[in-house]
Amino acid sequence: MGQMNWTARPWTDDEPLECAMVVPETPDTATFTFRAPSGAWFDYQPGQFLTFDLPVPGGNLQRTYTISSSPSRPLSISVTVKAQKNSIGTRWMLDHLRPGMRIKAWGPAGIFSFLRHPAKKYLFISAGSGITPMMSMTTWAWDSGEMPDIIFVHAARRPSEIIFRQRLEQFANRVPGLQLRFVVKEPDPFRAWPGYTGRLSQIMLGLMAPDYLEREVFCCGPESFMQAVRDMLASLGYDMAHYHQESFATPVRTEAEAPVIADVMPDANSGAEIAFTASGITAPCAQTDTVLAVAKRAGLNIPSGCTFGLCGTCKVKKTAGEVHMVHNGGISDDDIAAGYILACCANPIGRIAVEL
Repeated sequence: MGQMNWTARPWTDDEPLECAMVVPETPDTATFTFRAPSGAWFDYQPGQFLTFDLPVPGGNLQRTYTISSSPSRPLSISVTVKAQKNSIGTRWMLDHLRPGMRIKAWGPAGIFSFLRHPAKKYLFISAGSGITPMMSMTTWAWDSGEMPDIIFVHAARRPSEIIFRQRLEQFANRVPGLQLRFVVKEPDPFRAWPGYTGRLSQIMLGLMAPDYLEREVFCCGPESFMQAVRDMLASLGYDMAHYHQESFATPVRTEAEAPVIADVMPDANSGAEIAFTASGITAPCAQTDTVLAVAKRAGLNIPSGCTFGLCGTCKVKKTAGEVHMVHNGGISDDDIAAGYILACCANPIGRIAVEL
């Protein structure tokens, strides 16, 4: 792009962005860095997003991406994008967007920023490309010269797919305030992995951040991941007023647009009922009772071990109704889809039927 004359004014979205650099990160993931052709600088809150107008075949497409750079480095602005199986806009960026090209963008916008919720201690929890706002906020904290107490939890499919891993480790190697906790679904072949493996669970979260009840939590990732995190925290007694999340699907621009999170949680004052179909027994209970506890009270035996959703011994088939279940890896997603539950950590929401 050549030498630029920097101005003393911030960038506004009536000016296009010019791609300055493309850096591959992990498979199907790259960071695109932009500058303002006029030389304007960038002013935003770490954690905010931009909306791009992408000239894909068949007509322009608008896509929103969280800014992965930090406003403490205002001469450029970056987004880090990861293509999913059916990506159109992101796929176009990876295949066609190159240095020198100019593109229309709107923003920055959004309310997902730790600057809006000052705290002594933070817990960042992310998965996949949900790491981008956490990287922006962590870079801001680093550049501030006084890194706050941040426990940074990130889930990825493999260690090689942890975006920004080396940069985060460089930060953590220099300051005691940043602690990294990575969990992967599986290790890379022929590469030792000393970190956590499996599905992020209550047990892991307690080991990663023993003082999680004292921390302001910021979460970003797929909807199912954020739902699991909310379930974990709520069941552990966390004050959800200190929980903040950013959605891949619907980034929130203002407080007024923020959706009300209305998760279904077991209510001690609400009744429920469990029909044990093979035994012909129906037992009334509260929603806060587990299927295992109700079965024992009814004189029925469900083999069990750990009693906190880890060993999988108490797996039974649910044939009707809905349960609230927060487990620790003792059951697979395929089993859950097939109707199985872990009796030790499943709470009936209304009337359910179990094959027992």
